[in-house]
Amino acid sequence: MRKYLLNGSIISAIVSSISTLRTGQAGPRDWRFYLSVVASLLTVAIAIGTVRAESQEQALED
Repeated sequence: MRKYLLNGSIISAIVSSISTLRTGQAGPRDWRFYLSVVASLLTVAIAIGTVRAESQEQALED
């Protein structure tokens, strides 16, 4: 669990997602906002998948 919480890519993806959501609360909600939310969620998912793949590679090497 610690490998996910302390990874820089996951932290930056979550921070950018929070920023996107705050921007959406302040402004109008149109199709661009929803595309930004989807892109943010995909970025977080990719970051988590990358950390998982790297940890599996390390486990195979050890």
